[in-house]
Amino acid sequence: MKLFSLIILFLSPLWPIGENPTDQSPFVIVNKATLQLAFINEGEVKEVFPVATGLTKDLTPEGMFNIIVKAEQPYYRKKNIPGGDPKNPLGARWIGFDAKDTNGRVYGVHGTNKPETIGHRVSAGCIRMKNENVIALFNEVPIGTKIWIVDTTDSFEKLAKLKGAIKK
Repeated sequence: MKLFSLIILFLSPLWPIGENPTDQSPFVIVNKATLQLAFINEGEVKEVFPVATGLTKDLTPEGMFNIIVKAEQPYYRKKNIPGGDPKNPLGARWIGFDAKDTNGRVYGVHGTNKPETIGHRVSAGCIRMKNENVIALFNEVPIGTKIWIVDTTDSFEKLAKLKGAIKK
């Protein structure tokens, strides 16, 4: 089954080719140093959102990944909490990426039932956003979008230029 899934992903026309995004494709950068997420599209930074990341810096993996799973009202398997339940810590949306060969099911950008945690290092490794912000992001990023997680003092514009998402 895993081999079949990989073949489908590589043959899909939505699957991005190469390491870097283009200046016309959606791109997401998460900066663990500033606890912010930037949505880049059509060659410019469209929006910057506050986020929460791993309790320790090593919990949220760094690198270039692909968004491979999207779910509305995600089910929280760990504690058997259905989507939409106020006790569900995943909030309104799940945007899973392929860090550490986890098939988008372990690491992701998601909402939260504790918005007061945004702007802090509190998670087990995921990237938390306010529900209204993750819904907006969810609506803009297709499967295959690149997400780059860094820990730096560089600006989002500089980072996006480095990866070719901004040409200016």
